[in-house]
Amino acid sequence: MSSPSPAVIVDIVRSPVGRAVKGSLAGVRPDDLAADIVRALLDRHPQVDPAQIDDVVCGCAFPWGEQGYNVGRCIAVLAGMPHHVPAQTITRLCASSLQALRSAAHAVALGEGDAFIVVGVESVSRVGRGIELSQTHPLLDPEAPGDTLGGVFMPMGMTAEIVADDHGVTREEMDRFAQRSQERATHARESGFSAREIVPVALPDGGRLEHDESTRPQSTLEGLARLEPVFRADGRVTAGNSCPLNDGAAAALVMSQERAGELGLTPRARIVSSAVSAVDPTRMGVGPIKAIEDALRRAALTIDDVGVFELNEAFAAQVIPVCREVGIDPFDDRVNPHGGGIAVGHPFGMTGLRIMSTLLNGLDEADARYGIESMCVGGGQGQAMVVERLA
Repeated sequence: MSSPSPAVIVDIVRSPVGRAVKGSLAGVRPDDLAADIVRALLDRHPQVDPAQIDDVVCGCAFPWGEQGYNVGRCIAVLAGMPHHVPAQTITRLCASSLQALRSAAHAVALGEGDAFIVVGVESVSRVGRGIELSQTHPLLDPEAPGDTLGGVFMPMGMTAEIVADDHGVTREEMDRFAQRSQERATHARESGFSAREIVPVALPDGGRLEHDESTRPQSTLEGLARLEPVFRADGRVTAGNSCPLNDGAAAALVMSQERAGELGLTPRARIVSSAVSAVDPTRMGVGPIKAIEDALRRAALTIDDVGVFELNEAFAAQVIPVCREVGIDPFDDRVNPHGGGIAVGHPFGMTGLRIMSTLLNGLDEADARYGIESMCVGGGQGQAMVVERLA
């Protein structure tokens, strides 16, 4: 039996990131939004017959409500894919679509398919975070009477405060990193960099959304310094140095390198390695450290080999210590060179693919070979993936 062909990313496209509740995408169903993005992806590659897709793998952090009933299958049907094409929905909370990408790569590596559509979707506006639907086990509820095992899902902002305490991250560092994110995301929009990955979305009122809505070009370091802490009276985590709540969808075409070549497609990147990790849930933000280390080790690389390092900005409080622990300055030009979640936004189930699209474009811009994406994950987990630029 011949060795399976490597898994490659042929393309990724995404919607603009909308502001939750008050934004332009609040009136758009998440399944409709994602279906539009899948259609746009397939339209870019007429060589790909949708009937030959082996599986649709969808990442969604909170798969209920309009994101329920195996939303991946719903998206595939809404996108016009033949009924014989299967689909699945998986969740790893914030890293759901990165896990979906990983799962597709694993299937290719095992020789279980040659062509996959990977989707990431989240509408906080229309589905929320499901807090009212959760039914915490008494042993995992720190407020329950008697002995417990501690909380698995304490407020994420509180975990950021704990991480800042543990690692001595100052308020000034957090605000400076947040301002850097805003400035870089603003430049990415104004220079046309972000437009490379964005598919404009038609809105119910007849308008079109073409740009990410959460970026704040007017942000200043002085303005950030005036914001009050949100999660603890004596804390450092503010609305300005945290990611906002958002809506969005993205889709990627993942294939075996052999099949891409047969179709005359030029892959953008090879998936080299990936890893997951877990930590004490109260220190959620540092979850990616071991995943980054393991992914680099599996790729036989070091952090010095990485040309672009994309780390999801859930909170500046966690980005800074993660970077330092894996051996890179958080203010290094290789780190989130085009802004990150603080400025662009974080639609949970979409973000893994959003970051990967930015990473691939960033590797092109930097003419660099290797890049890494990493994310912290609610509940005390982390995930990372190393890619090699091909095109």
